[in-house]
Amino acid sequence: MNINWYPGHMKKTKESIQKSLTMVDVVFELIDARIPFSSQNPIIDSIVGEKPRIIILNKADLASNNGNKLWQEYFLNKGIKSLTMDALEGKGIDKLQQLSYEATEKRRLAYEKRGVINRPTRAMILGIPNVGKSTLINSLSGRKGAKTGNRPGVTKSNQWIKTKANLELLDTPGILWPKFEDKEVALNLAFTGAIKDEILDTETLALKLVERLAKYFPNLLNNRYNVELEGKSYLEVMENIGRKRGCIIKGGEIDYTKVSSILLDEFRKGIIGKITLEFPEE
Repeated sequence: MNINWYPGHMKKTKESIQKSLTMVDVVFELIDARIPFSSQNPIIDSIVGEKPRIIILNKADLASNNGNKLWQEYFLNKGIKSLTMDALEGKGIDKLQQLSYEATEKRRLAYEKRGVINRPTRAMILGIPNVGKSTLINSLSGRKGAKTGNRPGVTKSNQWIKTKANLELLDTPGILWPKFEDKEVALNLAFTGAIKDEILDTETLALKLVERLAKYFPNLLNNRYNVELEGKSYLEVMENIGRKRGCIIKGGEIDYTKVSSILLDEFRKGIIGKITLEFPEE
């Protein structure tokens, strides 16, 4: 499955981010806790530069506890502030506000010396599509100030949102990088919904997901679908799941589109289990 996706609006987003950085005190970089490496856009490092940054491992409730712990230790060793979060439920908001205060102390003191007291901290929110930026804004602001969706590309332009915590947020559209040269990265992004399903072969993607789960999380796969894995091909496992879920079309054939949709949806919602697909040592 070949993925090479870089719409023109992504290039415009990058240019807009670079222009807006001068207006903010700190950058909140959201990544997916299930795929921290794959969901961390490599070009953000060059865009952000020396600007204070906090990495937010969002959707931590869908990732394994051990995975969350190892990734936080990894970023700590790199000297980068990080925290785990479930933006949908607002878990981790207090910690984010605390880290923001610490990260912007130098700039805040400089303003206070000039007589500017209680100036709002301005933060830019960056991340790939569908990682939860708008959901985080809604949690911080306490209102439906930004549209959200379970598919990438909801945020279309930069927008400022005020919050109750003396914090002003600049939301930006999700930004991906020009090429997915690493097939594993491309698959991880597709598994978690960072790439629109409309441009993918979802049946092949679902089969790849079955392969990944059968190799590394066989107990979770078996517990959820009660299917035999030993001696079975990945396609046979997928077909057995389809039969158990009633994904049958006329003539008794498997409805591969339907079973693929079930597998991807249940993985993305954490129904199969708390799964981290990659670890720092890899």
